[in-house]
Amino acid sequence: MSHIHSLRHGAVGIITIDRPARFNSLDIRTAQDFRRAALQFARDDDVRVVVLKGLPGMFCSGADLKFIRDGGAADDLEYLTRADSWADGKRTTASYGAVFKQILEYIHSAISEIRRAPKPFIAAVDGSAAAGGLGIAIACDLVLASKRATFEWAYSKTGLTGAESTTFLLPKLLGLRRALDLMLLNPRLSAADAMAVGIVSSVHDVERFDEVVIDIADRLARGPAAAFAVAKELLNQAAGMDRLDAHLDRELEELSRIADGPEFAEGLNAFFAKRPARFDAA
Repeated sequence: MSHIHSLRHGAVGIITIDRPARFNSLDIRTAQDFRRAALQFARDDDVRVVVLKGLPGMFCSGADLKFIRDGGAADDLEYLTRADSWADGKRTTASYGAVFKQILEYIHSAISEIRRAPKPFIAAVDGSAAAGGLGIAIACDLVLASKRATFEWAYSKTGLTGAESTTFLLPKLLGLRRALDLMLLNPRLSAADAMAVGIVSSVHDVERFDEVVIDIADRLARGPAAAFAVAKELLNQAAGMDRLDAHLDRELEELSRIADGPEFAEGLNAFFAKRPARFDAA
C-alpha cells in the first residue's frame, strides 16, 4: 500500500503523505512514491500548481529512523553495498549511512525537481515539519501554515548534519546568523515564529486551513502560468539555485558519513529509548 496519495483538483495537483503510524516519515517505498508523484505533477502541463501536504495535524518528520535502525531494504541496497553485507535478507554489515543514502537520493531528487519545476509548489503545513520535513517544506515556493504547525531542525537530536536542502536554503531564507541559531539551539518554532524569521509565507486558522490552501492554489492556477514559470526561473538564478544539486550531493555524502559514526549510534539509541542523547560520552 502506498503512503503517498496524488489527486487532481482542477488544475491543482495535491500530494498527501499518509503514514501516521510513523509520524509521516519516509521509508524507501514512501520516498520513491513521493519522488514519483512530485515528478509527475511537475512535468504535467495540465497541472499548474502543486500542493504538498500531510494528514490533519501532521506534515512530515523526514527519514524513518526505525527503517534506518532495522537495516533498510536489501533489494534496494544492492547498488550501494556489497552482496556479502546481507544474509537472509537482513543487514549484517551494511552501514546506517548506506540506508540513509537510499532514502535521501529519492527525496533529494524530488526537491531538485520542485525547485526546477516551471510552476508553483505550495507546502501546506498543518502540524510538525521536522528535519527532512522542514527541508521539503522550505524547498517549496510558498509555505502555508496552520496555527498548530511547528518547524524544527531536529537533526542534531540524533547527531546528524542536516540534509534535504536545509543547509542550502536556511541561510538564504533566514540569513546565516538565524540559520546557525536554528541548527545549534534547535528551537521548535511556532507557525507565527516561523513566519517572523522567514520560513513561512502565511499562517491560517486550523478550521479553515484546507479551504484556504485550495483557495490560494486555485488563484495561482488561474494566474499567468508562463510568466510565473519564467519569473521563478529568474528568481532561482538570482538566488544561486544552480548550485542546489551539487549541495544536495554534498549533504547526502556528509550525512551518510556522519551516520556511520558513534554520535549517530548514540542518538539513535537515545531516540528509541526516549531519553536525551549523551554525545559527550559517545
